[in-house]
Amino acid sequence: MAVSSITTTRPENPAPAARAPRRPRGEGQWALGHREPLNPNERMKKDDDPLNVRARIENIYAHRGFASIDPQDLRGRFRWWGLYTQRKAGIDGGRTAVLEPHELEDEFFMLRVRVDGGQLTLAQLRVVADISREFARDTADITDRQNIQYHWIRVEDMPEIWRRLEAVGLQTTEACGDCPRIVLGSPVAGVARDEVLDPTPAIDEIVRRYVGDKAFSNLPRKFKTSISWLVDTPYEANDVAFLGVEHPDHGPGFDLWVGGGLSTNPMLAKRLGAWVPLAEVPDVWAGVVGIFRDYGYRRLRNRARLKFLVADWGLAKFREVLEKEYLGRALLDGPAATLPAKPVDHIGVHPQRDGNNYVGAAPVVGRVSGTQLARLADVAEAHGSDRVRLTPYQKLLVLDVAPERTDSLVAQLRGIGLEARPSAWRRGTMACTGIEFCKLAIVETKRRGEELVARLEERLRDFDADISIHLNGCPNACARTQVADIGLKGQLVVGPDGQQVEGFQVHLGGGLGMAAGQTAGFGRKLRGLKTTAEALPEYVERLARRYLAGRHEGESFANWVIRVDEEELR
Repeated sequence: MAVSSITTTRPENPAPAARAPRRPRGEGQWALGHREPLNPNERMKKDDDPLNVRARIENIYAHRGFASIDPQDLRGRFRWWGLYTQRKAGIDGGRTAVLEPHELEDEFFMLRVRVDGGQLTLAQLRVVADISREFARDTADITDRQNIQYHWIRVEDMPEIWRRLEAVGLQTTEACGDCPRIVLGSPVAGVARDEVLDPTPAIDEIVRRYVGDKAFSNLPRKFKTSISWLVDTPYEANDVAFLGVEHPDHGPGFDLWVGGGLSTNPMLAKRLGAWVPLAEVPDVWAGVVGIFRDYGYRRLRNRARLKFLVADWGLAKFREVLEKEYLGRALLDGPAATLPAKPVDHIGVHPQRDGNNYVGAAPVVGRVSGTQLARLADVAEAHGSDRVRLTPYQKLLVLDVAPERTDSLVAQLRGIGLEARPSAWRRGTMACTGIEFCKLAIVETKRRGEELVARLEERLRDFDADISIHLNGCPNACARTQVADIGLKGQLVVGPDGQQVEGFQVHLGGGLGMAAGQTAGFGRKLRGLKTTAEALPEYVERLARRYLAGRHEGESFANWVIRVDEEELR
C-alpha cells in the first residue's frame, strides 16, 4: 500500500490565540452581583448582623467581663452600639501604626450617645451628666457631630447605661459602625427667627423608621446626614444633606446634596438640583442610603464611601437611579439655597421668634464634664429653660430665656466655664479626641487646643476677626481639618534636636460654603509647612499678626492666604 505523506508548513510568526475579554474586577457592589471575595469587615458583617451583639453584651460580656469578648465583636460589631475600645495610656504616636489592636487597646471603652438634631431636654441632660459621673470618670465631650462622647466605660456597666439613656429617649444605636450615623440638625430648629420650615419632624421620622433597622445596618461604610433649614451645619461634608430653600412654585422645602466626606481623600457634596418637600425627606433619604447599600464599593475600605460612587457616576446618573429604582417617581427641579451674609454659629445672645432669647456658649475644644453638665442643667432651669442644644462646632445653646434673665444666665454660664461672649480663639477652635483616648491618633489634641486658646487669649485677646482652627490627631479629619482657616493634621515631625516629636502638618485657608461670597474649598498645603506641637502657639500667633498687618479692608483670612506669598505663611 502506498503511503502518501502530507507536509504541513507553519507560518514563522503564528498569530496568538484570541483571548476572551477580561471581565472588569468587581468593586463589591451588591446590585451588580459582586458579593465575593469579602474583606474582613464585610465578612464580619455577613457572619452576623452587628446589631445582634447587644444581646451578647447584656447576657454574656457584662457578666463575664472584658476578657470574655469575642475579638470580632470587640473590634467590629461593638461599634454599632456606639462602643470603641480606647487607647491604652502611655503608648506614643510612633507606635500607632505598628502595634496590633490588642496591644493598643485598653479594657475600657469610648461610648457615643446620639443626640440627633442636637436636641436635649434638661431631664436628658441630667441623665447624661449622671452617667458621666458614675461610669465615665466625669468625661463627656461634645463632638462636632452633636454627639456626647464618654470615656472609661466598662462593658459590665453597659446594661445599666442603656437602661438609663433609653428611659429618657436617648440611645447609642448606630452611633458608630457602617450604618447611618447621627443626623445633624440646626441647634435652633423650631425657634429661629429666620427659619421658614422646621425639619425636626423629618429628623425624628428618619430616626424612628431607620435607626436600628437591619435593612440599613450593613452599609459599605459610615453614612453621615445633615438636615437643616438654616445654613448652620457643615452640609457639604456629609454623604447626604437637605438644606432649606423656597421653591418659586411649591413653597418651602429642601435642596438635596450628595457625596460629601473628608478624611484622607476629601470631597465636597454636590447639589443634585432636586427640591424635596418636608414630608418626602425621609423617603428620599432612604433612597440615597439604599443606593449606597446596593451600589457602594465594598471591595476596598478606602473607597467604600458614597462620595466615590457619586464621583464615578456623576450627578445625572445618580439622580436617575434614585428616581427610577428607589423612589419610583421623578423629583422636582429646584433652586439653590440662599446663603446668609456671614457664617452662623449661634454663639452669644439671640432673639427667638417667640420673644425669648437663646444663648450660645463655648467650652474649650468641646471638653466638658458630667459635673459641668449637671451644673448647666441647674443654671438653665433656674432661668426658666428646659431645653439645651448641641452644635456641630462643639458648642452648646440654652433656649427659651426671657430677655430680662439673659444677663444673669450669661454670668452664671461663665461661672461654670461656659463662655457666651468668648474670644475669637475659643469660639473658633475645635479638636478631635486625640492620642489621649483614640487608637488611631498620633498626637495629643484636646490639651494642645486648650493650651493654644489660652496662649492666644493672653497675647491676642482683642483679635477682631473670625479664624477657625481645627486640630486633628491623625489624617482622618474627624475635626474637619481641610475646611478650616487653619487646619492642623497630627503627625510626627523632626524637632530642634533632630528627634521625632509630636507636630502638625498645616492646611491654610479652607472653608465650606456657609455664607454669600464664600467659595468652598480645601486648605492650602505648602511644601514642608509643619510645626512641632510645642511651637504651635508661636506659629499661630505669628500668622495671625501677619494677617492683621497685611489684610485689605474686609478681607477674610482665607482670601488673605490665597493672595499673599508663601513666605508670609511660614
